[in-house]
Amino acid sequence: MRIVFAGTPDFACQALAKLHAAGFDIPLVMTQPDRPAGRGMKLQASPVKQFAQANGMAVIQPHSLRLDGKYADEAAGARTALEALQPDLMVVAAYGLILPEWALTLPRLGCLNIHASLLPRWRGAAPIHRAIEAGDLETGLTIMQMDRGLDTGDMLLIEREAIRADDTTATLHDRLAELGAKLIVDAIEQAAAGKLTPVKQPLEGVCYAHKIDKSEAAIDWTEPAADIARRVRAFDPFPGCTFELEGEAVKLWSASVLPASGQPGEVLRAQGDSLVVACGKQALSLHVLQRPGGRRQNVREFLKARPLSVVQLPLA
Repeated sequence: MRIVFAGTPDFACQALAKLHAAGFDIPLVMTQPDRPAGRGMKLQASPVKQFAQANGMAVIQPHSLRLDGKYADEAAGARTALEALQPDLMVVAAYGLILPEWALTLPRLGCLNIHASLLPRWRGAAPIHRAIEAGDLETGLTIMQMDRGLDTGDMLLIEREAIRADDTTATLHDRLAELGAKLIVDAIEQAAAGKLTPVKQPLEGVCYAHKIDKSEAAIDWTEPAADIARRVRAFDPFPGCTFELEGEAVKLWSASVLPASGQPGEVLRAQGDSLVVACGKQALSLHVLQRPGGRRQNVREFLKARPLSVVQLPLA
């Protein structure tokens, strides 16, 4: 079976590596263009591109797949490359570009998407973040037959995964990436044997995981402590949650809820291993923080380097 793979970040790279290890023919990989990254903001290839090139796979990086507009020539080139290959299937995982109708219908068996949620819950760009932020107790992985809608296609394989009380987006991402890599191999093997049964998504329970915006990072101490603690876990590693401390934007990477009370933003304790801030409901014990340009520190290290002289933090 000839497969074209479309993906960009680490989540997708694990699936590509698993497909390669399983011996599938992957003559072409599509990924996002190189982007500036790191302190020097040098152009950096995506994890998918790095793996593909290291393993002798051809790579194309169109900015768009629309046959009109600014990048029409790149899209036309991608279409020509795909038509020349006549792939049986396209596998899509966190690619970052919308597939137009011509791309969806060109492979003989269409396009399969690896989506990190239990559809139809958390369709969209940030399903892992939003599941943690919402306090979901479980999520999972759906292999889906892509159609023209946003994550609306028929479900082919589903597997559930518990969300642990201490999960961050980073830890849950890694488990779901591994699960997705396993399931996509299973799905293709079953498709080749004619054993996959498409299932329509339910009409009830639809919700959307909108892309994470940096503007969501600021902590509002008037919110319940439990809501803030979930967002801290959901926004690790990106974009992190921040609060203002005497003119500095401090990042909070780990926190837990305490049954204490006070005015929202009031520092209830700042000594030793304990830094507690009152919230709209209960209080938040801050565990791991990071000053601008610094590294992550536990509370004791943080307070030793920067003793608190304030008793009230800005509310947002």
